[in-house]
Amino acid sequence: MKIKFFILLLPIFLLVQQELNAQGIQFNDSSWEAILEKASSEGKIIFMDAYAEWCGPCKMMSKNVFTDGSVGSYFNQHFINVKMDMEHGEGVALAQKYEVRAYPTLLFIDGDGELVHRAVGYHASDAFLDLGAVAQDESQNMGGMDRRYEKGDRSPDFLFQYAMTKADAMDPSYQEVVGAYMDSQLDWGTDKTREFIFRFAEEVDSPLFAYILDNRSDFETQFGEEQVAGRVMNAVGSLLYEQENEAENMERASEIFQQFDSENAERMNLEFQMYFYLVRQMTDEYAKTAVDLYTKYPPEGWQPLNEAAWSFYETVDNEEYLKVALGWAEKSVKMEKNYYNTDTVAALYYKLGDKKKAKKAAKEAIKVAKELGEDPSGTQELLKNINSL
Repeated sequence: MKIKFFILLLPIFLLVQQELNAQGIQFNDSSWEAILEKASSEGKIIFMDAYAEWCGPCKMMSKNVFTDGSVGSYFNQHFINVKMDMEHGEGVALAQKYEVRAYPTLLFIDGDGELVHRAVGYHASDAFLDLGAVAQDESQNMGGMDRRYEKGDRSPDFLFQYAMTKADAMDPSYQEVVGAYMDSQLDWGTDKTREFIFRFAEEVDSPLFAYILDNRSDFETQFGEEQVAGRVMNAVGSLLYEQENEAENMERASEIFQQFDSENAERMNLEFQMYFYLVRQMTDEYAKTAVDLYTKYPPEGWQPLNEAAWSFYETVDNEEYLKVALGWAEKSVKMEKNYYNTDTVAALYYKLGDKKKAKKAAKEAIKVAKELGEDPSGTQELLKNINSL
């Protein structure tokens, strides 16, 4: 009778299991120590969703990916799954141990607490399933690659993939591998090596960045002019946040712009100076430089004008500069009237203390928002402040 009873219950158990898998990933809410013990005893890898409460992409993965039936079926079968808030409870120490620097970070950890693999950022269902497969493959996961490197593997193809994997996962040791790969290359002019250089030329003082400047046309042929300009600007942009040698950094940026694009160097230098002052909250210098930039090189289209005007609303208090920003916003409206630039006009009139014009512009912005199906709540709140003037 017991055997028959078990046989009768088996289909029910399987049905319940299928339904649970169809609902997505089942996350274990035990203590970290208990999860490690479970993973060790079952010979499974832990998947940890390392998240923060404020993280938008984390919420999107929880809503759209972790609830996917195919994802649930695969991860429930192959992993011990856990969600861990990196800013509360046990998550704080784990964030430090596994060097979590961005959210979401997707960690794969063995029963001994050793990192097997990691990835950063939102992954759609298919990409997340691929990530799970890589995490289980020692020839592809980071733990296996670490062991190959430690044993002395310096083959160029391996180093290329190893550096890419570590950088994509925001592993801080990737720069060492970048150097090892470049040391293996006698010819930096191949398409593959240029791809590598383009990916890792992140600092203006690196030989990789210098190589891009010296071989600009080759990189533009392979990646396009806009992409190369973007890479150069991103590298130069890192100087904005260095607190030491600020005068030297501004001079260095100017030299790079001159070397890279002498025809547009003045505009690029003004843009750099503008953001330099903005980062340091030097509002008068920022406003003066921005006015100089937009006077010499007027923004094209309604959106950049509106963005410049809104930035002044948020950061500048000088009345004369605010009046200049108001002119930008009104010009933006003339180009293409929409909710965003009419709202900016209202906000600037409010900050200038012109209640009548601010009120009129705010009502117009709310009207436009409703006509276009936009949310006017921000302007409605502004209107309350205007009415209290």
